[in-house]
Amino acid sequence: MRPRLWNLTCAAIAAIALALPLGASAQKKYDVGVSDTEIRLGQTMPYSGPASAYGTIGKVEAAYFRMINDQGGINGRKINFITLDDAYSPPKAVEMVRKLVEQDEVFAIFGMLGTPSNTAVQKYVNAKKVPHLFIATGATKWNDPKNFPWTMGWQPNYQTEGKIYAQHILKTKPGAKIAVIYQNDDSGKDYVKGFEDGLGEKAKTMIVAKLTYEVSDPTIDSQIVALKGSGADVFFNNGTPKFAAMAIRKAAEIGWKPVQYLSNVAASVGSVLQPAGLENSVGIITTQYLKDPTDSEWANDPGYQEWLAFMKKYYPDGNLADASNVYGYAVAQTMVQVLRQCGDNLTRENLMRQAASLKDLKLSMALPGILVNTSPSDFAPIQSEQLVRFDGKTWVRFGEVIGVK
Repeated sequence: MRPRLWNLTCAAIAAIALALPLGASAQKKYDVGVSDTEIRLGQTMPYSGPASAYGTIGKVEAAYFRMINDQGGINGRKINFITLDDAYSPPKAVEMVRKLVEQDEVFAIFGMLGTPSNTAVQKYVNAKKVPHLFIATGATKWNDPKNFPWTMGWQPNYQTEGKIYAQHILKTKPGAKIAVIYQNDDSGKDYVKGFEDGLGEKAKTMIVAKLTYEVSDPTIDSQIVALKGSGADVFFNNGTPKFAAMAIRKAAEIGWKPVQYLSNVAASVGSVLQPAGLENSVGIITTQYLKDPTDSEWANDPGYQEWLAFMKKYYPDGNLADASNVYGYAVAQTMVQVLRQCGDNLTRENLMRQAASLKDLKLSMALPGILVNTSPSDFAPIQSEQLVRFDGKTWVRFGEVIGVK
């Protein structure tokens, strides 16, 4: 009887194996924050404080993950997204990231906003070997896989953007007298370095005034008055949304009409140009790498239609004119792609490996010609932009897509 029993047992095992889906027998690999049913991600975001205009980014990302969960999640796992208010305060951000890592046990930190806040936690998360992915700041320091292998940015870096503006000025107004205002932190200094590098030796003579502001300043009216007094006919308005809007409005109030270049991080019609006054914003130049939701050019574009339907269903309170709601959507889409690439190997090490192996990823709200590419030695996912000019209603693209590798 024993041989017969053995044969029956083997047949039963074979039948069970055939009934299993392909890959079901493959070993699943999980790190903290992941289970058969959940992927836990953490973030801090300035929902209050001087940079609260950016808070909508966290809200739209949370909405995007809800949509993904409604569609079945990532390989059957739902995203549990924990996003906390850091008020744009680095000490508060440090406290909250420690909580996310040590108490909430998140799998990764995703999309955390602000150069000061991310700088404050960078060494900590790298020491803990926690992925610090697609952070919302364009400082050049995030593309440093050798020294910080667990940190990766997402958007084009500030220095490169500054160079693009400088090169355009040299081409179109070589005798310009330039005034600059910037936030007194690493992000503002990065922009200015790129801008001065782009001007080269001419920076010393072309820049006639350069002033800063602090995020705690209630107003920057005095700086704008002083910049006008310099006699400048070109203005590099390098501020975050609240302060950029103040600068545009004040310049108009005092009758200063320079050719104005606006940093991309503040190039939102809804959160910057409308508060500043659309009539005051005509002619401003900036860069884009994502589709502008106020541009009628995209009205019938499938990617825009997809974004619009998402906003109406999952974030109906979101401002359809705010470019930050396109930004959050696109970066969340990138994160979902990386998580899908991980399959059942949801270790932190594999998450970084997949994030560093994106090849010509086309996001539905990226401008034509803008692709996402990374490698183990290149942690700068988006490295192309296009110049645009505001016509009173929307941004109008001109020139070619500029690759900035």
